[in-house]
Amino acid sequence: MKIVLAIDGSDFSKAAVKELAKMPLPNNSEVSVINVYEHPAMSTPELVSTKFALYNYYQDFIKNAQKIGENIVSEAVKVLKEKNGSLTITTSVVSGLPKKEILEKAESFDADLIVVGSQGQGAFSRLLLGSVSQYLATHAKCSVMIVKEKDEK
Repeated sequence: MKIVLAIDGSDFSKAAVKELAKMPLPNNSEVSVINVYEHPAMSTPELVSTKFALYNYYQDFIKNAQKIGENIVSEAVKVLKEKNGSLTITTSVVSGLPKKEILEKAESFDADLIVVGSQGQGAFSRLLLGSVSQYLATHAKCSVMIVKEKDEK
């Protein structure tokens, strides 16, 4: 079984990692853990000094986002390996639109399943902002498991 686990470090994605770790998976299962960060659009101001400052900001942002993404992914790998040491796990940290990048990863990986956390947004928020999990559920060519965070009561 080939699984794409898309995570962003939120409590909802941590719940998805834990849920996947609990699942009994067939031998030879492969998991591709992906973190997608969105970067600010590069603007083109008229002043050279401003361009230089924005370029430095942009480069620092990408470097920090990549490092944070790598930490998020490595924590997930640790949890998955604790529960199922026989999994083959690959990781990637990419920039772009999460909806698009996760779908592309699932298609290139030939995934049987995509696992994501629910953002827990209400209907009004989803209407305004859109929902990555909802988009994946309606556009993916494979099954999608949306994990909701359980109340710790």
